[in-house]
Amino acid sequence: MAEGQQSALRVEENGINVISDAERHGRPSQLFWPWFAANVSVLGLSYGAFALGFGISFAQALVAGIVGIVFSFLLVGFVAIAGKRGSAPTMVMSRAAFGVRGNRLPSAISWLLTVGWETVLTTLATLATATVFSRLGWGGGTGTLLVALVVVAALTVAAGVLGFQLIMRLQTVITVVTAVLTVVYILLVVDDVDFAAVAALPSGSAQAVVGALVMLMTGFGLGWVNAAADYSRYLPRSASGRGVVVWTTVGSALAPLLLFAFGLLLAGSSAELSEGIAADPIGALTTALPTWFLVPFALVAVLGLVGGAVLDIYSSGLAMLAMGVRVPRYVAALIDGIIMILGTVYVVFFGGEFLGQFQGFLITLGVPVAAWCGVMLADIALRRGDYDEAALFDPAGRYGDVRPFPIAVVVGCTLLGWGLVVNSSATWLAWQGYLLGPLGGREGPWAYANLGVLVALVLAFVATLVGTRSAVRAQEARTWPIGA
Repeated sequence: MAEGQQSALRVEENGINVISDAERHGRPSQLFWPWFAANVSVLGLSYGAFALGFGISFAQALVAGIVGIVFSFLLVGFVAIAGKRGSAPTMVMSRAAFGVRGNRLPSAISWLLTVGWETVLTTLATLATATVFSRLGWGGGTGTLLVALVVVAALTVAAGVLGFQLIMRLQTVITVVTAVLTVVYILLVVDDVDFAAVAALPSGSAQAVVGALVMLMTGFGLGWVNAAADYSRYLPRSASGRGVVVWTTVGSALAPLLLFAFGLLLAGSSAELSEGIAADPIGALTTALPTWFLVPFALVAVLGLVGGAVLDIYSSGLAMLAMGVRVPRYVAALIDGIIMILGTVYVVFFGGEFLGQFQGFLITLGVPVAAWCGVMLADIALRRGDYDEAALFDPAGRYGDVRPFPIAVVVGCTLLGWGLVVNSSATWLAWQGYLLGPLGGREGPWAYANLGVLVALVLAFVATLVGTRSAVRAQEARTWPIGA
């Protein structure tokens, strides 16, 4: 965490191992920079249109945004505590809850989520660059898309391969540049806000508000919970747990809150803009810009999206290692980068409209991630001291090999959650919603409330808190011989 510990251009040697005390430096306040940079993307503006797409008013959407964004990033802050206590990545700390090899299932879910987000962010950066170039008359066709993809992918993969030190320094630069240019963007388009049109937006149902809230939770904090400890693990053991929670939450939530609120004003002022965002969430935001700011806008858009993709590719590599894949960390990041590029090529050139597929991805993976998060939060809450670091890598240690109950909780809550969500825009997800019959069916008032995410989170937390309390107490009370 501290500057000068190693060159930013050296490949990080640490993988999923425990970070030695000699390498643990810094203060919780330093967590602000990577988390702010990862979430300052102008994509936050587009979420205003996503939320209003549920047919709700500005006030309803604003409340859903505040609650959904802050609460979901608070979950990230709580999970980050595990990194300070155990000095290992998130999906290694998760072994305490699921067992050393039992944790491979949630690690696989985490890997899918982070690789998916890498692909989403790289896709958005590619589309935004092509849109800007098209408006400038510099192209915008297949050739431009390919060049944009190469540049964005190169930045993301290079940072993911080199690792922690470069990421921390890169994110500081991204934070400053994107924050300044985003403020300029807002000043340039603020005159396009039609407050009368925004105020005239009709109110929607309570179910629609819940649906928007859950969509925002999955799009923001729940997309990061599985990476929360990957950066706090470099903090010293004496670092304040409260500081870890506060700085992670503030760094993560500050930019999305401001961007989302302004995005609501823009989308509420123009139905045409809202429709454009569905196809190209970033590029559509250029329509109101003067030509001279298009290149700076492309810079802020690409850097903001790369900031998020960099954290994702780093964490996806760690998740792959936690699954049991035996390769160096940088090789895992490189493999994930190749998958990310292939996924981006498919979405950009063959995938059709972006929004439906994006929301389907968020909600579908949001359910098992919410279930895992509920188990993880309960496990953290039950533990009183630091983790037994050696036991995190020893199937015969205090955390065991496979813990059936937490695994069953994740599987059960996922199946229950998928039965309570609907994704009509993504035809490959038409099988979901099989438990909505008593609530009016797949076309009823609760169909698009995405209750399954909330149910999975809450039920998994309560079940783990009640069902594993005695097991956790026994783990912490037992004295294990060295090497056991």
